[in-house]
Amino acid sequence: MLQTEQWIKKLPLLQQIVDKKEVLWVNPLNGNSANGIEQSGISIKDVKDASDRLQRFAPYIQAIFPETTEAKGIIESPLTEIADMKQALARAYNTEVPGTLLLKQDNALPISGSIKARGGIYEVLKHAETLAIEYGLITPEDDYTKFAEPAFRNVFAKHKIAVGSTGNLGLSIGIMSAQLGFNVTVHMSADAKQWKKDLLREKGVTVVEYADDYSKAVEEGRRQAESDSLCHFVDDENSLDLFLGYAVAGERVAAQLKEQGRVVDADHPLFVYLPCGVGGGPGGVAFGLKVQFGDNVHCFFAEPTNAPCMTIGMMTQLHDKVSVADFGLDNHTAADGLAVGTPSGFVGKKMEPLLAGCYTISDDTMFKLLTMTADTEGIRLEPSALAGMTGPIHTIQNDIQNAASSSATHLVWATGGSMVPETEMDIYYGIGRK
Repeated sequence: MLQTEQWIKKLPLLQQIVDKKEVLWVNPLNGNSANGIEQSGISIKDVKDASDRLQRFAPYIQAIFPETTEAKGIIESPLTEIADMKQALARAYNTEVPGTLLLKQDNALPISGSIKARGGIYEVLKHAETLAIEYGLITPEDDYTKFAEPAFRNVFAKHKIAVGSTGNLGLSIGIMSAQLGFNVTVHMSADAKQWKKDLLREKGVTVVEYADDYSKAVEEGRRQAESDSLCHFVDDENSLDLFLGYAVAGERVAAQLKEQGRVVDADHPLFVYLPCGVGGGPGGVAFGLKVQFGDNVHCFFAEPTNAPCMTIGMMTQLHDKVSVADFGLDNHTAADGLAVGTPSGFVGKKMEPLLAGCYTISDDTMFKLLTMTADTEGIRLEPSALAGMTGPIHTIQNDIQNAASSSATHLVWATGGSMVPETEMDIYYGIGRK
């Protein structure tokens, strides 16, 4: 491996990243989407299977989580135009945003209030289905409301589920696993918020805390699970099931855009800005969008200036063989869901031919945007959910793929916020106001 100085000489943009500047990196390997999907080894059928499984579970979800009744047990979030925020962004950055600005409100996802409700809950449901079929309790043709019956809980009580998390994935895994009857343990890093730990414990989840970062929590969770044949470890760094659960978002967004009368084609490009931690959530979503829209959608990952692990991993093509610490960055950020030092190699390699690029954003900027979004749209998000909001400014200022066209649609993925206690959210708002 090249030394840090050699990498900076080879890739000068890395110096700005080391200096914690807000930068845009355009992926030179981004190419033909169809080829990229084929090279990934993940098929369109795989995504369809995940979607079908969620449909099978919808009656059960509706029965046990009343907040999903209107959507008939489908866990989905609104797609909202934020025209006032678009004007505020234009003023703040002295940059016109001619196209449409949308917010994908995964902050409002039912059950666990973040993007992790997609992949996390899906993986737990798939594991539960696999066990139920093995024990002869159900067939895919049955009514899945049966999962609420005592016979299922008695079986699941013999099994364990574990995950390493900075917070939001732990909430999704913990809430769903406990509801089904599993013994579930969430290994949480030092970055995780106390209220998230408290909420999980209230749900009957075992929370193991670490003074170290996300990677340590995952490592310990994986190690403990490997010694227990009855324990299923949800591996945020390498899980195909998590990835596919997130990827289902592609067809959901396509349906919402169609319902709103919004066209996506060569003359009407779609730009999507996804906050990125280890990479599973944004990677899966980007893959699902590429399945739907091919070369007409351009996906960007957004990361904190102190924790740009995917940006560095993809720039150097070292992926999980490099960390932010190798470049002197401390991985400390208020965006706890994005506080990851080493990216997923599984996701980074899948994204090489599919991702348009990455950019970085400071904590100060996220807090300012948090307050701005609350003031202009009345939508309150957690800090990490604002990472995508400067995406349109980057792509328009750098004239990426007709981003400045009036026919372009810019979609910011808001990854979480509705579960944050009001007192905590008031503190965030006050920081941004200052």
